Amino acid sequence: MTLARCSRREALAILLGSCALATAHGAALPVNSVYQLDVPLTDHRGHEFRWPELRGRPLLVSMFYTSCDMVCPMIFETIALTLAKAGAAGQGTKVLMVSFDPARDTVPVLQKAAAAHSVDERWTLARADDANARKIAALLGVQYRRLASGEFNHSSTLVLLDSEGRIGARSNVLGRVDPALLQVMQRMRA
Repeated sequence: MTLARCSRREALAILLGSCALATAHGAALPVNSVYQLDVPLTDHRGHEFRWPELRGRPLLVSMFYTSCDMVCPMIFETIALTLAKAGAAGQGTKVLMVSFDPARDTVPVLQKAAAAHSVDERWTLARADDANARKIAALLGVQYRRLASGEFNHSSTLVLLDSEGRIGARSNVLGRVDPALLQVMQRMRA
């Protein structure tokens, strides 16, 4: 079974065998934490970090690629609308956007995308190598595939993680705030 063809629960179980159960915080992670997958990422500021380092605050995660001119801009817009509507809970929630096109989405390209979408300090646009991007996608339930043109078909999934990396809500709503996602975000208030 490959990560691309298994459920999130199966992917987490497969990946747990090679992942550390504790983070730099020293405390063991919950078994159902996506932070069990300890992958390296590089953000749009050029800083390298490991995914579990984001532990400690609610995190809204999605995947994208910068040359997308249809769905990905709507993902950015939807997240911005959701954060604004969430009020104080939105201020306490971080955002991680992981590219599934690391060949083209270099740090300078991610920097340009961050500026183009007017993201603030809550946002991190990041890249991982192909293999780790696939692992993240499998855990989050994001599907994508490269087309012959070099573009991608992909899902538009937003995933809200609690401070320990457990999935609290998922949404495929674009262009407006998903009330169910917003309700969970407000309950998670950092």
